[in-house]
Amino acid sequence: MQKSIKKYFPIFALPTLVAFTIGFIIPFLLGIYLSFCKFTTVTDAKFVGFSNYLKIFTDKTFGHALWYTALFTIVSVLLINVLAFTVAMLLTKGIKGTNIFRTVFFMPNLIGGIVLGYIWQLLLNGILAHFQKTLTYSSSYGFWGLVILMCWQQIGYMMIIYISGIQNIPGELIEAAKIDGATNSQILKNVTIPMVMPSITICTFLTLTNGFKLFDQNLALTNGEPSNMSELLALNIYNTFYGRTGFEGVGQAKVVVFFILVALIAVGQNYLTRSKEVQQ
Repeated sequence: MQKSIKKYFPIFALPTLVAFTIGFIIPFLLGIYLSFCKFTTVTDAKFVGFSNYLKIFTDKTFGHALWYTALFTIVSVLLINVLAFTVAMLLTKGIKGTNIFRTVFFMPNLIGGIVLGYIWQLLLNGILAHFQKTLTYSSSYGFWGLVILMCWQQIGYMMIIYISGIQNIPGELIEAAKIDGATNSQILKNVTIPMVMPSITICTFLTLTNGFKLFDQNLALTNGEPSNMSELLALNIYNTFYGRTGFEGVGQAKVVVFFILVALIAVGQNYLTRSKEVQQ
């Protein structure tokens, strides 16, 4: 079997490798090159060195979008994971109708981001209309609107991952802890959480990267209004590239900076949480 796998592996791997190279590797490398160019299309690119990157640091909208995105990501990661873990704990207690609740909580994740954005725009603006305000009244309104939207969409998905982790905890550990006189809070702190750390690693990684990369919900919900004050990083890059003539190279440079930033944060988070995992 091993000889057959080694023999035919290149045949089966080649189509995927070619598709990955054409669809990801080549565009990625070309994007890095274009970040050092001034261009309107790929064919008229002129190398300008680091001038595009220097313009990033004089762009006030990028700085605002960076800290706004960082704050949004921190809040959404904490809320989504805490609420998802809490719901998962409740739905692993054997209560009646558990499967129905799991399905209902998971369903929002099946709806596209643009659709969700417009749905929640109508809902939240309808509520705020009673106070003669809208989501675009200030950046804080748009901020909490995005947080509510993301929690509603992602809690169900993360809940499924946490349920899987909780159900994989050996029952003997829980029973042993109870026999030793451990309280529910002690079992949660010293048994449950350490044993579901792999699930915490995955969920934290997903919510962290999703928070930084959020685009379609931001576009549909507020479109960065008022005056780009509720603009996340992905939307800021999009507006720079497509909304400002002659700034295509700057937009591409922002993409490279954005990629490096998200990659470093994701790798750091993954290292920290994986270091706390325990072997079952």
